[in-house]
Amino acid sequence: MIRVILPAHLRALARVSGEVQVEVAAPVTQRTVLDAVEVRYPMLVGTMRDHQTQQRRPFVRFYACQEDLSHEPPDDPLPAVVAAGTEPYLIIGATARG
Repeated sequence: MIRVILPAHLRALARVSGEVQVEVAAPVTQRTVLDAVEVRYPMLVGTMRDHQTQQRRPFVRFYACQEDLSHEPPDDPLPAVVAAGTEPYLIIGATARG
């Protein structure tokens, strides 16, 4: 099971509290984790990635093991500790500063 921490606004939309867990077959990548989250919580489809392009939304960031993976290829394997469920995959709602 992959542990996923959603930002507060997506937890509210999905009607969950705390982290969520999704089953992902190997290889565990950003794409497969996000696909699994969207299957389990269909109300989140399009909130983290664009419907058509599957590109990350501008104010959404992805982290694993304290590293920003937002600009990494979505099909690169996630760290082994995330794939093992030891460390969570974080989806963060970024803010704009002016």
